[in-house]
Amino acid sequence: MADAKLKPKSVDGTEEHGAEKSRPEKASTVEAGPPPDAIEPSPDLTPEEAEQARKRYLLRRFWISARRYWGRGGDRFAWPCSIILLAMICMNVGFQYGINRWNRGIFDAIERHDAGTVYYLSAVFVPLVLGSVALVTAQVYVRMMIQRRWRSWLTAAVIARWLANGRYYQLNLIGGDHKNPEARISEDLRIATEAPVDFIAGVISAFLSASTFIVVLWTIGGALDLPVAGMTITIPGFLVVTAVLYAVITSTVIAIIGRHFVQVSEVKNQVEAELRYTLTRVRENGESIALLGGEEEERSDLDRTFSNVLKQWALLARQHMRTTFVSHGSMLIAPVVPLLLCAPKFLHGEMTLGEIMQAASAFAIVQNAFGWLVDNYPRLADWNACARRVASLMMSLDGLERAEQSDALGRIKHGETQGNAILNLNDLSVSLDDGTAVVKETQVEIAPGERVLVAGESGSGKSTLVRAIAGLWPWGHGSVDFHADRRLFMLPQRPYIPSGTLRRAVAYPRAADSWTAEEVKAALAKVGLDYLNERIEEDAPWDQILSGGEKQRLAFARLLLHHPDIIVLDEATSALDEKSQDRMMETLIEEMPTVTIISVAHRAELEAFHSRKITLERRKGGAKLVSDIDLGPRKARRSLIMRVLDTRR
Repeated sequence: MADAKLKPKSVDGTEEHGAEKSRPEKASTVEAGPPPDAIEPSPDLTPEEAEQARKRYLLRRFWISARRYWGRGGDRFAWPCSIILLAMICMNVGFQYGINRWNRGIFDAIERHDAGTVYYLSAVFVPLVLGSVALVTAQVYVRMMIQRRWRSWLTAAVIARWLANGRYYQLNLIGGDHKNPEARISEDLRIATEAPVDFIAGVISAFLSASTFIVVLWTIGGALDLPVAGMTITIPGFLVVTAVLYAVITSTVIAIIGRHFVQVSEVKNQVEAELRYTLTRVRENGESIALLGGEEEERSDLDRTFSNVLKQWALLARQHMRTTFVSHGSMLIAPVVPLLLCAPKFLHGEMTLGEIMQAASAFAIVQNAFGWLVDNYPRLADWNACARRVASLMMSLDGLERAEQSDALGRIKHGETQGNAILNLNDLSVSLDDGTAVVKETQVEIAPGERVLVAGESGSGKSTLVRAIAGLWPWGHGSVDFHADRRLFMLPQRPYIPSGTLRRAVAYPRAADSWTAEEVKAALAKVGLDYLNERIEEDAPWDQILSGGEKQRLAFARLLLHHPDIIVLDEATSALDEKSQDRMMETLIEEMPTVTIISVAHRAELEAFHSRKITLERRKGGAKLVSDIDLGPRKARRSLIMRVLDTRR
């Protein structure tokens, strides 16, 4: 979660403030309307049948969003590019037919020893080849452009939904099959949009090729007379019958030996994602692991995860070996079959050499068309697995979106305060996504400039309460009302340090150039980080370089730059010593004397910097507010003591 979130909601639920980046226009209308209703498997189904039904629905859910690329809110170039690609496929089949006719002509001329025709057809072959090569090259470009634009469009749509209303954070709070969303958005979504274009183009090309050259085989081959037991059996279109039977046999064999391909590919993709996630966790928590000496334990965990990857790869390799055995054998046998079938007719003078070569070429093209499934079954299985993983993430986002639009689970409302209050918690109850209460019936009114400390034992729901105030926790009842046109800024215990320069880290979530270098340096100096001023333009891994205390100081520097109206501090000084903590709070109050502060902390010393203390007590059925006291007198005594100590120092 980011350190700062400006005012989370306006009255109508839209994001506010200039620090928020505008969404890409192409993604704005992707998911117009409510999300599709989830279809639960029938309770009468067996576990295996229910799992199959769930997988079928996942593919359906993927297409509900993906097909909108060609809809009213999709890409304006989607249909023109698709039509151009279809036209190119048709033209390419025409070139294939032309080359097939050329084979017949050149071999007939060679058989007749007709030198003039041979030379003429040799010259004709050059433009045929150049035209076919140019057309196939252009077809590849258009096909990949459709894939690129479709992926861009759908990725923007999923990311827009993922980032909306803090859903990227809320996914961590709910159950469901949405682990490693970054891998699903980057890798799985790439395969899920690339493969269908290849498949559809391949199917259309295969259908047109098969239709065209079946006619060629029927015309050239004619009927075959087979003498059987003194009788003559006539097989019309024997080359076509042979091609169909050959394709049915190979396709049936590949379907049988590859029936587990989809399941194996899906599990392989899942364990690969888990390995990436584990490696990322080690990198992100490298300091803690190194300090604790946890390398052996991490190595053991990585070895365990990687062994699962190798196991799934071994299973996938077996599937590839089986399908390769069939496909490669089919490729070697297919060109020989028509020659053997047509040889008797050629020897009896019923077919010319050119007709045999044309039939062999046409048979190979038909066989390739019919064998399209044989060649693409592994990719089809991989696409199934990736599309389901993307759809699982979509379904989790659907659930969050339905919760936002429905009161079935209870939803915390956000509105505007009435009167002088800057923040009101009106009968606020915070619960989990399954309805379990965390905080119940909290009624608090906070005036402008108040500094409120939220206290209570661990597990009493303090952090959950402040996240509900910031708009990050959606489930519950009641409302959180802000004063109109006020901005909220939240500092969590672990500040987020983005990649890039130190200047960008201080300015986040705004752009690095939102403040001058002098303003950034001044903010760093006020929080005791002036020794970093010469490095503000340095691009370095600051998240690894800075200590926990330095990160929390940097977060306070952000506050000084953004100058919000309401600040929510969630253990934001836990990594600082008492003296540094006092200095941060004093600086904050001196620089922004009118700011409203809501703090969650366990340290009693922080009471000196707050005017009010709210205590939550954990109870069965949810924590409740048990006290709300004024800290004014204690703060005055604390300030007097601090002034005396400063004088002595």
